[in-house]
Amino acid sequence: MPVPTDRRYAESHEWHMTEGDLIVIGLTQFAVDQLTDVTFVELKPEGTVVEAGEEIGEVESVKTTSDVYSAVAGEIVEINERLTDEPGLLNTDPYGEGWLVKINPDDDATLEALMDAAAYEQKNPS
Repeated sequence: MPVPTDRRYAESHEWHMTEGDLIVIGLTQFAVDQLTDVTFVELKPEGTVVEAGEEIGEVESVKTTSDVYSAVAGEIVEINERLTDEPGLLNTDPYGEGWLVKINPDDDATLEALMDAAAYEQKNPS
């Protein structure tokens, strides 16, 4: 699956996409492939204020448990409730229905420091 060009990518394999005034965060296909079958997703609740680089949740798979981070500071305003009952959405649609959280950012300028799709693909070839 090609890396979407409409978002920015963190070294820790989260994607960040602007959606209106919010930032949507999810895991990349590369990260999901490394995890294999996702079995459980736990996210910090709505209303949680996070700093850039702070953990926003964790994802468990048959292989391991991985922390998930936000590259932006702000308040979590929505979590993907579907992942509670359907954690496999991360495996089947990581760039769409498998999104994790939406954050109302304090300042979205930090997104510019993240990799674009080409740089992410070069660093993490499929």
